[in-house]
Amino acid sequence: MAVCTFFGHRDVPDQVASRLRELLIYLIEKKGATHFLVGNQGKYDQMVLRILISLQREYPDMKIEVVLAYLPRKPLSLGEAVSAFVPEALESVPPRFAIDKRNRWMIDHSSFAVTYAWKPGGNAVNYKEIAIKKGLTIFELSQEH
Repeated sequence: MAVCTFFGHRDVPDQVASRLRELLIYLIEKKGATHFLVGNQGKYDQMVLRILISLQREYPDMKIEVVLAYLPRKPLSLGEAVSAFVPEALESVPPRFAIDKRNRWMIDHSSFAVTYAWKPGGNAVNYKEIAIKKGLTIFELSQEH
């Protein structure tokens, strides 16, 4: 079972969705990706989750998990086929460090990372670089940069 995670800038353009969908189908069909770890901050995470949920109809064996940095103030509406959790390692982390710790946890538990990360100095680029150093296979969606 191959595990895939995601990192991207908050302001991802809508036209990235079609490339993301094609890439996810490739990862499922050709690379054996069946387990997907998604954050819950920003437009990129929302786009990823929306596409994964739509693909789950075609690939019912997929496991989609929203990895939370901390418990949300209001309940999440994710649908019945998606679960959400805070990793045990984050339970005692102060909120200002929680997103960083969550992202590193996702890297440590994944084989692949699908990124939309091109802005130098941006957090998405930083996590992409950490994932590369950890040996994850990176699939970059930003073609124009």
